[in-house]
Amino acid sequence: MRAPKSCKRASNSSGGFFDVAAKREELGRLEVQASAPDFWSDQEAAQNILQHRSRLERVVKRQEAFESAVADAAVLFEFAEEDKASLAELRALVERVEGEVSEAETEMLLSGEHDARHAICTIHPGAGGTESQDWAEMLLKMYLKWAERRGFKTEVLDFQPGEEAGINRVTFRVEGEYAYGLLTAEAGVHRLVRISPFDQASRRHTSFASLFVSPEIDENIEVEINDKDLRVDTYRATGAGGQHINTTDSAVRITHLPSGIVVACQNQRSQHQNRAVAMQVLRSRLYELELEKRRAETAILEANKADNSFGSQIRNYVLAPYRMVKDARTKVERGDVDAVLGGDLDDFIKAFLLWRRQT
Repeated sequence: MRAPKSCKRASNSSGGFFDVAAKREELGRLEVQASAPDFWSDQEAAQNILQHRSRLERVVKRQEAFESAVADAAVLFEFAEEDKASLAELRALVERVEGEVSEAETEMLLSGEHDARHAICTIHPGAGGTESQDWAEMLLKMYLKWAERRGFKTEVLDFQPGEEAGINRVTFRVEGEYAYGLLTAEAGVHRLVRISPFDQASRRHTSFASLFVSPEIDENIEVEINDKDLRVDTYRATGAGGQHINTTDSAVRITHLPSGIVVACQNQRSQHQNRAVAMQVLRSRLYELELEKRRAETAILEANKADNSFGSQIRNYVLAPYRMVKDARTKVERGDVDAVLGGDLDDFIKAFLLWRRQT
C-alpha cells in the first residue's frame, strides 16, 4: 500500500518548502531586538517588528503542526491496510493537512507591504439598474460568507439600499490576517448573467457590480488630510446597518473634495463615532489611491480601474443558459455556482496570486 500523495506532499513541504530554519533564526534576531533597552524609542519600528515576529511565530507553529501530522500519518499508514478505522482517520488527516498546506502556499504568495493588513471594501452596482443593485447585494453576501469561512470578522460600515431591491452602495470592513492581500484578488468588476427575477417575461439579463479594496491603515501611517478639503454631511441612518441604527441624524458622509472620494458610516452609536470611523475609511482610501498611483506603471491594479460595464469584468458568473463561474484573468472555472456564491472563493484567489506573480 503506497503512502497517499497528499501525505507525501505535506512531508516534502514541511522540509525546505517553508524554510522554517531560516525563520527560526530570524525570530531569534527579532527577540534580541525586542529585548533591547531602547526598543520602544521608535514606536512605529517597534510595532512593525512585533507584527513581523507574530507572523514568523505563526509559520513556525504551523511547521511544527505539519511535522506532528506527518508523524501521525506514518503511524496510521502502518495500520490502515488492515484496520478500517485507522484508514478513515488517515484519510481525514491527509485531507486536513492538504487544506492547511494549500492555505500556507497561498500566504507565501502574499509578500506585499500591506498584504497582512485588514481590508476596507466597497461594492458599487454598475450598469443594469435594479438588476445590478440586486447583484451587488449578492456579492456582499458572498464576501461575508467567504470571510466567515476563514474565521475573519466583518463589520458593515455603510449600507445604502437600492430603490427597489439590492444595494446602491455598501462599505464593509474585513478583519483578519492577510485579509487585504487575499481580497486584492477580488478587486474589480464582476459580471452576472441570469434569468431576471424582476422581469415578468423571464428574459436573460446581464448585470455588473464592482469591488474596491483598500488596506486598513493604522495611526503610524501618516496621511495628510486638510479640514478645508472636506465636506461633512449628516443624515438619518437607514437600511441594514446593524443594531445601533436609530432615528436621529447620526450617520456621517464625508466628501474629500480634491479626490472626489466619498465615504460614509452609519452603524455606530453616535455621530462622533460614525465620523471617526468614516475618517479612518477615508484615510485608507486615500492611502490606497497613493499606492495605486505608485503602481500604475506596472498595472497591478488595472482591475480596480476598469469601467463597471461590459468588457471590463474580472470574472463572469453565468446562471443561464448554463451554470459556470469563470475568471477572465486566470481562466479558472467552476460549475458549482452555488458553492462559489456561498463564499467558496479560495481557489480563484490562489490562482490569481499565482498568475500575478508570473505576469
